[in-house]
Amino acid sequence: MSWVESSIMARRGVAAGRAGRRHEITEAAQGTYHYVYGPFASPVLTVEPGDVISCETHDAFEGRILHETDRPSEILNFPFLNPQNGPIYVNGAERGDCLAVHIHSIRPRGPQPVGTTCVIPEFGGLVGTGATALLNSPLPERVKKLEVTVEGGVKWSDTITLPYQPFIGTIGTSPQIEAISSLVPDYYGGNMDLPDVAPGSVIYLPVNVPGALLFLGDCHATQGDGELCGVALEHPTHTVVQVDLIKGWTLAWPRLETADFFMTIGSGRPMEDAARIAYRELVRWMAAEFGFDELDAYMLLTQCGRVRLGNMVDPKYTLGASILKSIVGEARV
Repeated sequence: MSWVESSIMARRGVAAGRAGRRHEITEAAQGTYHYVYGPFASPVLTVEPGDVISCETHDAFEGRILHETDRPSEILNFPFLNPQNGPIYVNGAERGDCLAVHIHSIRPRGPQPVGTTCVIPEFGGLVGTGATALLNSPLPERVKKLEVTVEGGVKWSDTITLPYQPFIGTIGTSPQIEAISSLVPDYYGGNMDLPDVAPGSVIYLPVNVPGALLFLGDCHATQGDGELCGVALEHPTHTVVQVDLIKGWTLAWPRLETADFFMTIGSGRPMEDAARIAYRELVRWMAAEFGFDELDAYMLLTQCGRVRLGNMVDPKYTLGASILKSIVGEARV
């Protein structure tokens, strides 16, 4: 039996985790990809809880960087990065509910070399940026195009091959009223760049508007903690997700569940504030649904909590705080 059959999604979801109808969002069906999260775009698809959606996602550059001789500063038009599929309207979703998204699979698509990473002037974790203003000259631009396959992994060089460990870099629901760049992570999800948002996991997102309005894109073939130079291994994909709806489960920030752990996700600057948000939400979750006294949860996490760094390069940084299921057991409500 898959662990998903005993997940929060399966136990509380309207569809009880059961798969419904299948849908496909091709490039043609998507038409215009979105660079803003908000309630103002018309849904590209309407689904029921339990439905499964296959999306043809673009890479973070919408395929504009084709060659290693390309100069990103001349090709890219900031802030038009991280093109998003959607929005997907989920029938029955209302403000105060939770949208559960089970990630089934992520596979590369398109002609090889399908993967792209690069150094972009004044962007990254070890350079001066617009928000961290320094007098130093920007690093020189560099583009690396890489062959990426499920079976063969990421061919970095003749001597280095990295495993294919894909995840969705940017996924979330619409904010209630704001229109926010797809480069930004926040309470609704967005550009979290968290490697745990991977096939097999379930991410739980707050519903802020009718229909939830799910956006997703910016899939990565692999990424180290922090996304250090600012550009993970970006690649276009066929990404398959299943959505479900948990009525009345009101979340302040996204949560994640895997076979092994529960995670809460926070985004902010400075980085320690993102960690504080994530850990505060985990303490409150343990107290509300796992039978812990809040101070006991606080002390327990001091001994066994774990933090995962998603990104340290975006307008806000993202961290996930987690605890093993073997320690806390199942939620009691």
